Amino acid sequence: MKSAIARAVTLIALLTAVGLLPWLSRNDPALTVLRAQSAEREPTPEALQSIRDDLGLSDGPLVLLGRWASGLVRGDLGISWVSGGEVGPSVAAGLATSLTLMGAALLVALALAAALCAPTLVRGARGTLPEGRPGGAVGAVLVALPEFLLATVGLIVFGVWLGWLPTSGWAGPENLVLPAFALGVPAGALLGRLTGDALPAAFGERWVGLWRTAGVSERRIAFGVLRRALPTLLPQLGLVAVALVGGAVAVESIFGIPGIGRTTLGAAASQDLPMLQGSVLALLFLGLGAGALANLVRRRMLGSGLRDEALSLPAPAAGPAAGRQFVVPAAMAVLLVAVIAWGLFRDPLTVDVTAKLLGPSWTHPLGTDSLGRDVLARLGHGAASTVGTAMAVCAFGFVLALALSLVPRAAVGVADIANALPPVLAGILVAAVIGPGTAGAAIATALLSWPSLTAHASALTQEARAAGYLTAQRALGASRSWILFRHVLPEVVGPLARHAVLRLPGTALAIASLGFLGLGTQPPAPEWGLLLDESRAYVETAPAAALAPAVALAALAALAVSAAGLVRAPSRKRVAL
Repeated sequence: MKSAIARAVTLIALLTAVGLLPWLSRNDPALTVLRAQSAEREPTPEALQSIRDDLGLSDGPLVLLGRWASGLVRGDLGISWVSGGEVGPSVAAGLATSLTLMGAALLVALALAAALCAPTLVRGARGTLPEGRPGGAVGAVLVALPEFLLATVGLIVFGVWLGWLPTSGWAGPENLVLPAFALGVPAGALLGRLTGDALPAAFGERWVGLWRTAGVSERRIAFGVLRRALPTLLPQLGLVAVALVGGAVAVESIFGIPGIGRTTLGAAASQDLPMLQGSVLALLFLGLGAGALANLVRRRMLGSGLRDEALSLPAPAAGPAAGRQFVVPAAMAVLLVAVIAWGLFRDPLTVDVTAKLLGPSWTHPLGTDSLGRDVLARLGHGAASTVGTAMAVCAFGFVLALALSLVPRAAVGVADIANALPPVLAGILVAAVIGPGTAGAAIATALLSWPSLTAHASALTQEARAAGYLTAQRALGASRSWILFRHVLPEVVGPLARHAVLRLPGTALAIASLGFLGLGTQPPAPEWGLLLDESRAYVETAPAAALAPAVALAALAALAVSAAGLVRAPSRKRVAL
């Protein structure tokens, strides 16, 4: 009951904040709407006041918010401040387009997940499990690749260079291919790896041996093991759906798809409050609905007897091939560090229009951009903005999670809303208030980075407090503060710090995605997502400059996989003992 109330209060607070954006923003909403409606109209005081009167801005934020809330109860999302049309049909049309794209992406994800898991499932049913992890190094890297990066590379290779598929629009099924693959590949790789991790433990349970002894077919054993492992993975499917919602914003912008994500970005840029409110509401309920549906399916699969119990599988022991798959990602990470160090010794801001869009040479190893700036220098200095900001965000998440672990009920319900809110959507809201920039990207990412760390910290704290020796300490009269600082926190800090470090590459990718969408670091300062966005305009004439930030982001994704493997290895040995 308390968690439901917390969810409702958090949702109301979020929608209220969206409703107050015109008054929270540093920009005059009347001026922004005037420019969006007509770029040629002069912003005279009379014209601005006329817009304020027409939009009801003169009545104050509470009155305007109350009108929107009362209309929402009746199913009326209001009238767009820019186009003058009804918001409801526009949101519904954008939502239908996005759902079509996400449905196709989910099919791609399931197909890729099945391909990654098939060897483990088949050999497990035969009693000869493969060594290592499913998917190998390639599958591991695909997990961490951001959707906007895959979309950009796919557009460059298959749309521009080969000309096989359209690069923009929403005219037919062919326009669905590249966006669906960009969204579906990371999601499918994640689902495939999670399922592949759970299958060996399920095959190791006693009932599987009994079925083999009884002569049950391999196909039926494989189906039974898969059904045994799936309930533990369904909550992750809800998170994958949330990731699809966030990724759709970037992918729709790249390919010019008229979905709800692109609509939200446009509404935020023009401060079209009714359209922004309706779009945010649709995106938020997409995430919440996906999580609720995954939980419902899990409960149905478990049945009434196990519905309220945690169904978990032991971690599989690491095989001899478990470490070899990290060789390629680790090599890419080393190369990335070397390139960054090389670029830091060069000037990223010097403009030379006579040397614009040059190819790689001894003078400019990665070529130059459209202003003649050295790409290698901008790549190296951009790491400070991207990775440096990510380090600050992870440090904030670590401290906040450590504090909330001492009062675990304080964040109940709020974390559910935070998990259902994509970082891109948070970036849109923060940018609307304080403007786009590095600080805004850091704030947006930090607002959503704490739930998983907090959940981990709370579990570690409860485990530490339940230790038998602490019961004896309490019986001997030890104070709560002494137990907390002498025994509990030392048990929590180490694992939580490793978790925070593990999240560093993924956080950097989230910050880069905001920069790519224009919600993060602004030009002329270098930032990897911004560099990738700027390079799309001249990809045909300077492909090296365009692909340099893409390769850097791919190497960052490889670093995420390498860190994950290093952190997992000790825990697996402990389980085996």
